[in-house]
Amino acid sequence: MTLNCIAVDDEPLALGLVSVFIEKTPFLHLVGKYSSAIEALQALHHEQVDIIFLDIQMPDLTGIELARVLGQSQQGGAGPRIIFTTAFNNFALEGYKVDALDYLLKPFNYEEFLRAANKAKAYFELINRPAPVTAPTAAAEPEEDSLFLKVEYQLVRVAYNDILYIEGLKDYVKVHLQSTTKPILSLTSLKALEDRLPTRKFMRVHRSFIVSLDKINSLTRNSIQIGNVTIPVSDQYKDSFNQFLSKWT
Repeated sequence: MTLNCIAVDDEPLALGLVSVFIEKTPFLHLVGKYSSAIEALQALHHEQVDIIFLDIQMPDLTGIELARVLGQSQQGGAGPRIIFTTAFNNFALEGYKVDALDYLLKPFNYEEFLRAANKAKAYFELINRPAPVTAPTAAAEPEEDSLFLKVEYQLVRVAYNDILYIEGLKDYVKVHLQSTTKPILSLTSLKALEDRLPTRKFMRVHRSFIVSLDKINSLTRNSIQIGNVTIPVSDQYKDSFNQFLSKWT
């Protein structure tokens, strides 16, 4: 797999270094380098680009602003992905919010650059993996047993059977796991995650909570106990919860 890249930085030395790093990486192909985000935006209209190595603090249009413009114009996940390159570490959260693949803090060496490039390569290999072809007489495919979550700057596989419950926190979710005391923090909404989870295994019981049905230790009409955590059941979700409860009473 070869990934087409552009480098964008208003500092000539930094632009040159990133360009050299791209050219010495076998699976990357440099198709352009630009000293402003506006030049890069114009180039994207006629260049096929997979990855943008993008500085953040630039005049006229910052890297974050360019990422937002691209995000608004790309529906269904199409278009180039971004790896930010910056001298300031206070932009990490902003980079996360615009769904950047990675964040390189200047000055970085080739080893750090290659680590980010390999992460991008793994991402594109994953999304471009062909779907298995099933013969008409073949047995049905086994049901999925996990999902991928965006955690920091990587996709992490989480097994359904490892999930205890999921807690919504505004723009984030906390996924509490059986295998570790430290929950996974992912930038997504509870509603978006609810739509991806199998209803036979998970149930939304509160505007802030989804529970794993297999991990329930005890329950009442108004609450659920998972381990030593008590999770409330809100009125909005009482009907579906009572249907589940009726199976056990």
